[in-house]
Amino acid sequence: MEIETIKFSPFKDQRPGTSGLRKKTKYFMQEHYLESFIQAAINAVRLFNQGDYLQAPLVIGGDGRYYNDQAIQKIIKVALANGYQHIMVACTGVLSTPGTSAVIRTQKASGGFLLTASHNPGGMEHDFGIKYNIANGGPAPEKVTEAIYAQSKELTEYKVATVADVDINKIGETMFGSARVEVFDALVDYTKVLESLFDFEMLAAFFKNGFTMRFDAMHAATGPIAKHIIERILGAAPGTVVRANPLPDFGGLHPDPNQVHAKELMDLMWSGSAPMFGAASDGDGDRNMILGQKFFVSPGDSLAVIADQAASCIRGYSKGLSGVARSMPTSRAVDLVAKAQGLSCYETPTGWKYFGNLMDAGRCTVCGEESFGTGSDHVREKDGLWAVLCWLSILAKTKLSVAEIVQRHWRKYGRYYYQRHDHEGLALEPANEVIAKLRASLPSLVGQKLGAFTISAADDFSYTDPIDSSVSSKQGIRLICGEDERVVIRLSGTGTEGATMRIYYERFCARYEGAKVEDMLGDTVRATKELLKMKEMFGHDEPDVIT
Repeated sequence: MEIETIKFSPFKDQRPGTSGLRKKTKYFMQEHYLESFIQAAINAVRLFNQGDYLQAPLVIGGDGRYYNDQAIQKIIKVALANGYQHIMVACTGVLSTPGTSAVIRTQKASGGFLLTASHNPGGMEHDFGIKYNIANGGPAPEKVTEAIYAQSKELTEYKVATVADVDINKIGETMFGSARVEVFDALVDYTKVLESLFDFEMLAAFFKNGFTMRFDAMHAATGPIAKHIIERILGAAPGTVVRANPLPDFGGLHPDPNQVHAKELMDLMWSGSAPMFGAASDGDGDRNMILGQKFFVSPGDSLAVIADQAASCIRGYSKGLSGVARSMPTSRAVDLVAKAQGLSCYETPTGWKYFGNLMDAGRCTVCGEESFGTGSDHVREKDGLWAVLCWLSILAKTKLSVAEIVQRHWRKYGRYYYQRHDHEGLALEPANEVIAKLRASLPSLVGQKLGAFTISAADDFSYTDPIDSSVSSKQGIRLICGEDERVVIRLSGTGTEGATMRIYYERFCARYEGAKVEDMLGDTVRATKELLKMKEMFGHDEPDVIT
C-alpha cells in the first residue's frame, strides 16, 4: 500500500458547529476540502488518545445523501494512510446516526465519521455534513472539535493511500497490507441494542391484535431499519413504513419531521382513514415526530410522557431512571416528572454532546431536545426509532390512544403550552445585530412588560458541566416572567445558508382546561416580535415553521 502526501493551502472555515461541519455539497466537493478535514480530525483525535486506538475499529456511515458514497472512499483512503488497521463501513454506506453510535459502542470502536447534514435537504444544490463521534458513541466534545478546527487552520498536507475503491455495496472484507476494511450489515448491532430494551413479543402481539400505524422514513437513513423492525420483526402490515428507500436527494423532500415538511403524514392523521398512530424520522434518523389521530405530540411533552411511563411500560427501564436531562430551550414539562419521581433533572445547552458526560457518569437515563430529539443511555445520540418504540410500548401497555395518554399526563402534572418559531434564511448581519442588541439590553429589560407578563429575569444562558467543569457560555437568551412564562431566543448552528433565528415561547398552566396554544401564547409572540423589531430588521416577522 503506497501512501502519498498531498500539499494544499489550509482552509480557514472548517470549524464544526452544533452537529459537525455543514456546508453546501458543492463546497465539500472542492479539491482537498473533505480530505483535509478528515486529516485535521485524525490529527486532533491523536492528541486525546493513547495506546493502540489505531487497532480498534473506525466506523463510517451516513444518511445516504448525495456525495456520501464518494466521501466514504476518501475517508477510507485517508484513514488507511494514517495507520487505522480496522475500518468498518456500513453496507451501501447508509447508517443512521443512532445506529452508528450503537455500532461504535457494541464494537468497542475508537470512534467514527458520520456523513450527514441531519434534517437539511440533500442533493448537488443542497447540504452536506460530516462529524466525528468519539469512543463512547457520542459527538465529539467541544475540546475535540476546537482541536479539529485548530488543526484545520494550520494544515498544509494530508496523507492518502493510493488504493482502489472498496465495493461498499457488498458485505465482506478487503485487505490492504495488514489493514482491513470491513463492509458490515448495518441492521445487526442496532437491532440487538433495541431488542435489549423493548419487549418485541408484546409489540408483535399488539400489531397482531389489529393495531395500525404509519411510519414516514422520508427516503432517509431510518427507512431500512424501520422496515426491518416494524414490518419484519413486529409483523406490522406491509406498507406501514413508507418512503423507506434512502435517496440521495430524499426524493426532493426536506427530511425534517415536522408539521410542515411531513405534510402527507399530517394530512393522513387528520383524515377519516387515519391509523391509530403516526410517526416520522429525519434524514439521519435521530429525530422523531409523534402523532395520534388528529393529535400532535410536542417534543417536550413526548419526552415528559416517556420519562413518566418508562418504568411501568418499557422493559429496559423497569428498574427506573437514574435521572433526566433536557436542553435549555426545551419545554420544562419533564422537570415536573423528575420532581414527582425524585429524579435529578439537568438543563444543558443545545447539542447532544452535552448529555454524553451525564450518561457516562450514570446521572442521566432519558434526555431530549425540543428539536424533535429524544433518546436514552443505550446510545450517545438522539434516536428517532427508539422514541417510536417507546410510544408503541406505552400504547400497548396502557391500551389508551395517543391523545388520551397526553391529556391524562396534562391533568396529572399541568401543561406547558409551548411553541418554537423558526425564522429561516435571515440575512446574517442583521440577525447578529438583533442578538447583540438584545444581549446588551438584558439588564434594562427586567421589570418591563412582555405582553401580559412582566420580565422578572433576563440572561444569556451559561452551563458549567457537572462532570468535567467545562463552561459553555452564550447558549441562548432567556426572558423569564416569573415561574409560569419564558421566551428563549437563539441563533441555530445547524443551517448552511444565512441565519436561522429560533424563538421559543412557553407558558405553564397548573390546571389543564383544553385552551388552544395560540390563545395562550399569542400576546407574548406579538410582544416579542416588537421587542426584537423583526419587521424593521428583516422586512417581515412571520416564522417559516411553527412547532
